[in-house]
Amino acid sequence: MVTVEEFRRAQRAEGTATVLAIGTATPPNCFYQSTYPDYFFRVTNSEHKTELKEKFKRMCNGSMIKQRYMHLTEEILKENPSICEYKAPSFDARQDIVVAEVPKLGKEAAERAINEWGQPKSKITHLVFCTTSGVDMPGADYQLTKLLGLSPSIKRFMMYQQGCSGGGAVLRLAKDLAENNKDARILVVCAEITVMTFHGPSDIELDVLIGQVLFGDGAAAVIIGSDPVLEVEKPLFELVSATQTLLPDTGYAIHGKTSEAGLTFYLHKDVPGLVSNDIEKCLEEIFEPLGISDWNSIFWVVHAGGRAILDQIELKLGLKPEKLRATRHVMSEYGNVASACVLFALDEMRKGSIKEGLSTTGEGLEWGVLFGFGPGLTIETIVLHSVGEIHK
Repeated sequence: MVTVEEFRRAQRAEGTATVLAIGTATPPNCFYQSTYPDYFFRVTNSEHKTELKEKFKRMCNGSMIKQRYMHLTEEILKENPSICEYKAPSFDARQDIVVAEVPKLGKEAAERAINEWGQPKSKITHLVFCTTSGVDMPGADYQLTKLLGLSPSIKRFMMYQQGCSGGGAVLRLAKDLAENNKDARILVVCAEITVMTFHGPSDIELDVLIGQVLFGDGAAAVIIGSDPVLEVEKPLFELVSATQTLLPDTGYAIHGKTSEAGLTFYLHKDVPGLVSNDIEKCLEEIFEPLGISDWNSIFWVVHAGGRAILDQIELKLGLKPEKLRATRHVMSEYGNVASACVLFALDEMRKGSIKEGLSTTGEGLEWGVLFGFGPGLTIETIVLHSVGEIHK
């Protein structure tokens, strides 16, 4: 007779969860940050708010963002004028768009990850889908399963309303799934469309304006599994450990409210300080077992939450400017893509390493950290181990 313990061990993988492929996607509509204030105030019929527009211009100019991609076009806004009016009832119009478009954008990223992985879709055993863009039932995971033609027996996990920490949360979940299910291959997808959070400017709630400066649309997908079959799979990063930290009494800093007007994000000016003040404690706890305390000796994959946050992290930890290169590049080219952001940065990290001809996917370094942070304030911290051989 097989014992319970023997049966349990046979069900589990032997090795560490590993990122095997990455894919990203954006809508085709690109908006340049230098001209966005004129566009934004025109389409929202707010050009008479001249002082507010000048403030918005200054915010855009100082954002470090060069361009963003968005599903919303002027034509869509003309067909749905309620979306442009601040706090006008518009939930149904927004929901109709995101329920259809979020899975489609996720499909684009997923197909690129699957193509890079090079294995048949039938080998995908689990699907984890994360979005803050709309809620429906059955959810975006169900829609993506149909769009991709995945197995009807695939094990699905749908994560709604995680905000910007979602990218770290899905990797933490995927790590557990990969290591506790032998031969599991997890497709992780984060897809975000700002249709739910696009609002005309408010003279009263100025912190809401920050979201209109920062957020862009995009989707990212990764394939994760333990014990890679090296003859057919190309490992990129190992997910060595993962933690989640909830900062006490910080719920006010990042929060959202869903109403008839869609989803309104509130981003407090304290966020950069709150994140940077606690980040070293998170690092010390997770890297102490590895004997690492020099934060410039590791590579960095950080959520591109905003220029002020990145500047504060860099200053607080004494990081060299090149440490946040991948994240700052994502910030410049895509803006804050919410849950998908850290996966964009992870992709940029490996692409930059290949381009520079470095020895590992982590810019030539062995160990690294992935940081996501969002509502709560919630900080997701993952220790990464880069592969020693880059597969081009």
